[in-house]
Amino acid sequence: MKVVLPGGTGQIGTILDRALTAAGHDVTVVTRHPTRERQVGWDGAALGRWAEAVDGSDVVINLAGRSVSCRYTAENLRAMMDSRVNSARVVGQAIAAATQPPRVWLQMSTATIYAHRFDAANDEATGLIGGSEPGVPDYWAYSVGIARNWERAQTEAPTPRTRKVALRSAMVMSPDRGGVFDVLRGLTRLGLGGPVAGGAQYVSWIHDEDFVRAVEFLIDRGDIDGPVNLASPGPLPHREFMRTLRAAQGVPVGLPATRWMAELGAFALRSDTELLLKSRRVVPGRLSTAGFAFTYPEWRPAAADLVCRARSSRSRTGRPRFT
Repeated sequence: MKVVLPGGTGQIGTILDRALTAAGHDVTVVTRHPTRERQVGWDGAALGRWAEAVDGSDVVINLAGRSVSCRYTAENLRAMMDSRVNSARVVGQAIAAATQPPRVWLQMSTATIYAHRFDAANDEATGLIGGSEPGVPDYWAYSVGIARNWERAQTEAPTPRTRKVALRSAMVMSPDRGGVFDVLRGLTRLGLGGPVAGGAQYVSWIHDEDFVRAVEFLIDRGDIDGPVNLASPGPLPHREFMRTLRAAQGVPVGLPATRWMAELGAFALRSDTELLLKSRRVVPGRLSTAGFAFTYPEWRPAAADLVCRARSSRSRTGRPRFT
């Protein structure tokens, strides 16, 4: 199978590239900064020679977009919007112009599109789209707007011969350096892995193995299109999420953090508190109905596996192992 990954050099792209290549597929990564074989360059906004890789491919998985791991300034929010919408639009143009278009276009989206809520889980059929929740920062609505425009760019693309799926993904947990799990594990090892702002907000997540398997499942299932939640069926409150991670790491306590302490920490990490404070209670309605079976439906075994793999990886690279 010939797979094209626009924006495939980030954490999720690295996970997919590694797994699909290991499975014997021909993977081409489209990136702003090509550095090796199987990578081609683009600017994320205009057609170019990179589109030749799309013509004749079987699958396009567009992951392009500015990282959300930044301060949510007006400039950065606009860059997030433009990079996602423009890249989705130009990928659609490349598919529309192809003599042999791919049979499926998987477009990255985000579980952030759903409302900040505690009362019930959001699936694709009954979930509440966010943007108008009372008592949350105004810029959270902008994040939802990014997600909606991101998906709209795919929906409106004139690609009648290509099935389109929007991947409303929760946080993908992998032991790779720099990913969200690596950051959370690092804080836990420092004794800072306690609940934030009380810890009642829900965390939705998906193990990297299940993320890859879900992508492969959706490629094969020609009867599924439109938005699909990529999240484990076991979202849980932040306090329980971090307690379980501490247990897997072997750290008995984690200092709790108030909202203002979280603001200071996010500033120091050049990130934003929305990633910690928004309650993302998202479940995989369509995947479950279609018969997808998660290897890691619950966080406890997932956390144990990820910690074990992280320790093993650090040991192989010659870095000290942490307990």
